[in-house]
Order: sequence, then C-alpha cells, then structure tokens
Amino acid sequence: MLQGQKIIYFSIFILLLLSVSPTFGQQKYKLANEYYNSGEYEKAAQLYESLYKESPNNKSYFNLYIQCLLDLKDFENAQKIVEFELKKNPQDVSLYVTNGNLLERQGFPDKANTEFRKAINYLNPDPSNITNLANTFTNLAKYDLAIETFIKGEKLSNIENLFVHNLADLYRRQGDTKNMIKYYLLSTEKEKSSFNTQTSLQRFLSEDDYPELQKQLYQKIQEKTDVPHYGELLQWTFTQKKEYDKALRQAKALDRQFEENGNRVFTLADIIFNDADYNNAIDAYSYIVTNHGLNTSYYLEAKRGLLNSKKAKVTQNFNYTKEDLLALKTEYISFLNELGRNTQTAPLMQEFADFEALYVNELDTAILILEELRQFGGLHPESIAKAKLALGDYYLMNGDRWEASLLFSQVDKDFKEGQMGEYARYRNAKLSYYAGDFEWAQEQFKILKGATSKLISNDAIDMSVFILDNLGMDTTEVTLQMFALADLLAFQNKYTEAISKLDSIKILFPEHSLDDDVLYTKAQIYRKLRKTEDMIAMYQTIIEKYPEEIKADNAIFELAELYETQLNEPEKAKVLYEKLFIDYSASTLAFEARQRFRKLRGDEL
Repeated sequence: MLQGQKIIYFSIFILLLLSVSPTFGQQKYKLANEYYNSGEYEKAAQLYESLYKESPNNKSYFNLYIQCLLDLKDFENAQKIVEFELKKNPQDVSLYVTNGNLLERQGFPDKANTEFRKAINYLNPDPSNITNLANTFTNLAKYDLAIETFIKGEKLSNIENLFVHNLADLYRRQGDTKNMIKYYLLSTEKEKSSFNTQTSLQRFLSEDDYPELQKQLYQKIQEKTDVPHYGELLQWTFTQKKEYDKALRQAKALDRQFEENGNRVFTLADIIFNDADYNNAIDAYSYIVTNHGLNTSYYLEAKRGLLNSKKAKVTQNFNYTKEDLLALKTEYISFLNELGRNTQTAPLMQEFADFEALYVNELDTAILILEELRQFGGLHPESIAKAKLALGDYYLMNGDRWEASLLFSQVDKDFKEGQMGEYARYRNAKLSYYAGDFEWAQEQFKILKGATSKLISNDAIDMSVFILDNLGMDTTEVTLQMFALADLLAFQNKYTEAISKLDSIKILFPEHSLDDDVLYTKAQIYRKLRKTEDMIAMYQTIIEKYPEEIKADNAIFELAELYETQLNEPEKAKVLYEKLFIDYSASTLAFEARQRFRKLRGDEL
C-alpha cells in the first residue's frame, strides 16, 4: 500500500472515531503524544492539527502542532500557521518567539533575532504574559532572553522582586553562581523564613561557592539591618561547614539584636552537641543560662545540655581525673539544689544517677537518686520505666540480682509492646546468662532477634550465636560459666577480678573457642581502665589470630574508631575501615565503616 493511501485511511479512521466518541478529544491527545514520543511525527501531526482546529485558542495544541511540523521540516506549513496566528493575535508576544524559532531553524539567524526582539519590545505589564514569554524563551534554552524578559517585566509591572525565583533559576541554568546567589537572597525578603532559600542553596551550591555566598550575606546584613533572615543564612553557612564557633557568634548576635528568648542559640547548641563539639556546645548552653536565666523557657534544658556537654567532654575518651569528676558532681548537686528534685528535673536526676554509677562509681548514691525519682507522682510511665531499667543495672552491679530481676520484670509487664519492654526482656535474658542458665537465655535471645530496636536486635543476635557456638563445647559447661562470671564481674566494674577470671580460662582451657571472646572482653576492660596500649594489643591479636571468629569485625571497627577519634592516626583508621567493609561485607558494621572511610578520604557525603 502506498504511503499516501496509508495517510488517507488513517485520517478516515480518526474521523470515524470522532463521530462515535464524545471523549475522544482526550484519547486523541494521548494518542498524539504516544505517536510523537515514538517518532511517528506524521501521525502525531494529523492528530495535533485536528486538536488545534477544534480548539484554536488552546496554546498547547498550537505549540505541539508547530513542533511536529518543525520535526517534519515542513517549514512552509508552519510559517503559514504562525503568520495566521500573528495576524489574529498580534498582542501575543510568544508568537514572535515561535516565528523566530521557525526562522532560526531555516537558517535565518538575523531575521530570527529581529522576531525575538519584537517579542520583548511589545511586552506588556501583565505578569502572566511576562511569565509566558520568558518560559517560551526558556523552553528554547535562550536563557539570556528569558532573563531580559523577566528584568524588563519587573520594571513594567512596577513590582519589586516579582520574578526573583525565576531569575535565580535561570542564572543557575547558565552556571552564573554569583547572580544565582544574588536572586536567591532577594527571594528571602519575600519569605517569612529563610528555610526555602536554605533548601535551594543547599541543593545547588558546591563547597567552593560558600565564600561568595558569605560575601553577599555580609553586604546584605549591613544594608538590611532589620531583616533577620540574612543573619540566619550566614549562621546556616557556618553550620554547614561545621564552623560552629562562627555560627554561634552569629546566633548570639541575632539573639541580642532581635531580643529573642534563646531559641535560636538553643537549637544550634543541640546541633553542636550532637556533632560532639563539646567546647562550643558548652559555650552555647552557657550563653542561655547566663544571659537569659530563668526568664527563658529554655533555662532547664540549657542547663541539662550544659552539664551533659561537660560530662561528655570529660568522659568521651576516658581521659579524666578524679578532680574532673568531683567538679562536675558538684555542679549537678548545685543545680538540683537550685531547682529542686521534682518531675521537671527528673531527666537531670536520671543523668546524674548514671554519672554517679558509671563514672564516680557511687552505686549506692545512684540507687538512692533513682529510687526517689520513681516515687514522683505524675511522672511519665516511660520515664519511670527508664529509671527502673537503670536501677536494675545498678542493683546488679551492686550484687543484688533478685532486685534487678524484679525491676526488669515490672517493666516487661508494663510494656509488652515497644522498645522499653524489649530492653527489659534483654536484661532479664542477660541475667539468666550470668547465672549460667544458658539454654533459657539462648531461647530469649532468639526471640529478641526480631526486636524493633536495632541495637537490641543486634545484641540479641550476637548473644544467641555466642551461646549456641559455645554451649556443649564442654560437657560440663564449665568454660562458658567461667566466662559468664567474668562478664558479670566486668559489668560490675570489678575489673581486676574479671581479668583474673578471664586469664584462668586461658590457663585451664588453652586453644578454646572462647579465646577471641576473652581477648575482646579484656579489650573492653582496658578501654575503661584507659590502658590504651593493652587494648590495642587485644584487638590486634583478634584480627591476626582469629579473623574468622564472631568478634573479628567488632575488633576491627573499634580499633579503627580508636585511631580515628582518639589517637589522631587517620591513615591507620582508613586501612581498618576498608578491611572491614571489603572482607566483612555481611557485618552490621560494614555500612558505617564505609561511610567513615569515605569521610576520612575526603569524599563529599
């Protein structure tokens, strides 16, 4: 069949469908798009022409039809249609752009440019017409002309900063970072907050662009002293670069200038604390406590943050003296005396109890604090549960296993669903393990593998596998019982006795399957005793002698973390992180190891 006949039959087919289906306009449009997207321009052109004739005022049908004719290189028909539309709608400036594009496609750039200039010259103040013309230029990738249109349109409309978002986007497309920043900053003055501008800048700026952004922000802050958003953005740039001292200086300035209540500084303080920059966190929280005092609703939380920051700074690397701990203890007591012991200060009491138990080694004091706390009326059930869990730990550390079990069981009963109950069940299973009831403990750990808390789930998996691997290795289970006792002694901070018990396992049962676990437990004890060289030796022995054992990936990760965060030896850390995510790809630590490796290598995450 000849091509001409095919087209005729196709046209008849379309006309028949039109006569029987009132909704065929939509179907026809969809079919035309399908033809066009598959490169069948002749079929698409016929459908678009029909749609255009049915709805001559529909600009989309017109544009699609012209585009089809251009793709078919049917310039003659396209020219006739465009000229007809221009005579009919001379005020539609986008038609000059269409005509210019048609002339440009035919190889007449000068004539095309004349049409483009007409479009801009005939522009009127109507914002919708301005936007329509600029978008027409943008669709042809003529960004300079689109920018010119918006700038002229803004003058014609006499509305300041009307098209700043559009101009910022066009300059971004051109790669003109300086002007992109300029217009994104102007858009900030139209917003009630700087959030949208932050989002755009974070998405489109590279690390090298921040100096230009900061330069423009400094200028804006001087010009627009009454606009807080520019100061907020400057603070945000410093925060993005983790220059927290500069970010904090800016936050304080804004807080004073606009007589705020400390909210901005408090929010920044939490960010700084979570990023482990404890010196600047202390500075931030101290500012709120000192400058706003009880006049701000953030006073209590700021004081908590201050004490937590000081505690983290002192204890993060176990590099503290007894005097450091006693000084911090005095601050806790002073603050609790100031505000009293009540439901409001309950979180602080919990943190103080943890500090007393885990660092000052005053278990009886910690227990007294938590026993007082859980008697408060009106305390949230989860706060009581948290106190009971900590109490159970401290009773166990003090040697009272039965009181610990009772507390864990109470939380388990009160929280059958959720993480609090899981934490309680895990602790009770651990109690059974310490007591040598391995089969029951192993069953509980198996159940807890499906815990909603990833931490509990991972720990339960480790304990379940550990007991399963070692249960039955000795007919008397003596070795596992000795290890469980050593584990309990370490938990109770009886480090000398724990190491002695672990050493006795090595002597009585040489070349045992528990060898890597013994080394790993000793490494944890040496970490708490701040015996870094001994700790490294334990980790290295596990890595070299027991690469297939369950503790190998933990040893690699923790040794790498030690080199990275405490010993300032990033190259050694990189080697270990890389080994972990390559050789132990199935490890739950592999992903974190890869992220840390990339960070140390300088990758942009």
